[in-house]
Amino acid sequence: MKNRLKVLRAERNWSQSDLADALDVSRQTINALETGKYDPSLPLAFKIARLFGLPIEAIFEDTP
Repeated sequence: MKNRLKVLRAERNWSQSDLADALDVSRQTINALETGKYDPSLPLAFKIARLFGLPIEAIFEDTP
């Protein structure tokens, strides 16, 4: 699943660790999300969307 996490994080000058702390996940989880190795659970996707103040569809793109 493609996502805009890296771009959104960079716009706020947050490190992967900063974002991980805000979401209560590990930095490795953020790295895996950003590189597309891991798709977030639905609760985590909602948490990310709330943190950035965007709808889930504006952050994540379902790719076949």
